[in-house]
Amino acid sequence: MSDTTLDVRDLPPAERHPKIHAAFDDLAAGESLTILNDHDPKPLFYEMQAEVDAFDADNYAVEQRAPDEFAATFPKK
Repeated sequence: MSDTTLDVRDLPPAERHPKIHAAFDDLAAGESLTILNDHDPKPLFYEMQAEVDAFDADNYAVEQRAPDEFAATFPKK
């Protein structure tokens, strides 16, 4: 099982979701994508939950590491 980390804090907001979706699509089943973001990515969670069948919403986790750093893990079924 592998974990990929993607830091999107320096990307323009409009580029973040497409890049995250592409990285998630590249994962194999059972792997996970951890994103580093400057805010709680709750809207992305809801988007993934609604649109991505392979997203394992039950095992999603988010950790606030600093006021402007959130680590969110998106597992793939």
